[in-house]
Amino acid sequence: MKKSILSVLAIGCLLATSCTEKKETVLNQADFQTEFAGKKTDLVCLTNKNGAEVWVTNFGARIVAVMVPDRDGNLQDAVIGFSNIKDYTTQASDFGSSVGRYANRINQGQITLDGVTYQLPQNNFGHCLHGGCTLEPEPMGWQNLVYDFTTTKRNSVTLTMKSPDGEAGFPGNVTATVTYTLTDDNAIDIVWKATTDKKTVINMTNHSYFNLNGDHSIPITNHILTLNADAFTPCDSTYMTTGEILPVKGTPMDFTSPKAIGQEINNYDYDQLKNGNGYDHNWVLNTKGDDTKCAAKLYSPVTGIYVEVYTNEPGIQFYSGNFLDGTGTGKQGQKMEQRTGCCLETQKYPDTPNKSHLPGWPNATLEPGQEYYSHCIYKFGVE
Repeated sequence: MKKSILSVLAIGCLLATSCTEKKETVLNQADFQTEFAGKKTDLVCLTNKNGAEVWVTNFGARIVAVMVPDRDGNLQDAVIGFSNIKDYTTQASDFGSSVGRYANRINQGQITLDGVTYQLPQNNFGHCLHGGCTLEPEPMGWQNLVYDFTTTKRNSVTLTMKSPDGEAGFPGNVTATVTYTLTDDNAIDIVWKATTDKKTVINMTNHSYFNLNGDHSIPITNHILTLNADAFTPCDSTYMTTGEILPVKGTPMDFTSPKAIGQEINNYDYDQLKNGNGYDHNWVLNTKGDDTKCAAKLYSPVTGIYVEVYTNEPGIQFYSGNFLDGTGTGKQGQKMEQRTGCCLETQKYPDTPNKSHLPGWPNATLEPGQEYYSHCIYKFGVE
């Protein structure tokens, strides 16, 4: 059996039980223990009865590794990422993170609530991306902040973020939690919750970069993708949604039937692929908030591993890793090259705070007395 790249050293005192199979590794708990922005970081391992594992750090409440069996029963890591906290805290990345307050883009970094306009960071073509994420001159965006471990069990962990009023320009004191549960059917069940004392906007997601090939140096263009979506929200050359909702039929955006990611990805005669430098778009899900219906499926013919996505959210951002440029070294010692990972981010649509008045667009506001609730399941299997 092929050995895992991970180590049982990362369990430590945070878990009552440990992953039982000893494995050679480039990853251990000590490499994730430091102090960042005045808070301590750490690493925990979730495990189930099948020996599957999900490794989580409280820096950005991010998934670091996902060990699931391939068609031969060998454990493979299903996500790319770094092997130590130093790389995460010094190299701008969103690998595996819980993104907040607002995942994806907000036009010109501005929102207006009850007649008051709030200016947010403009960190991406003049827009606010992922809550204004940056490491310099100071950490900003929840993916670059340290959450608190609040509950840790053998197969589940809850992390909490307390975001003060005015942080990154957003209104309201917000308390948010994310809970990761590794089920016995090899699914990662993710629940986000949030409350506020002032009207604000919330849109959280997980930003794992999947590579189901076993060997992370093999691009994900060979993966077969299915999206349960008949429409998408097009974007302009600055990656901002135009406000339209267009059908996918007859375009390279059509994944209603299984299709290799690489089949049409370089068709830059199609302006949406040119604008996005590949796929970096929101699809309007046919599931309409029903998290018992499959919203997406990603499959690697190399290992036979697939991941199905279920969500109560109306949209999913499929990002094909277009801007990975070889910067940084991954857990397997490989360079993070273009399209060596892809994301399936469950979400409200990009720029919903400025477009919720348009037909077919959701609402992303959260008011005092309400609870934000978002649910995503990444269910792994083989065929």
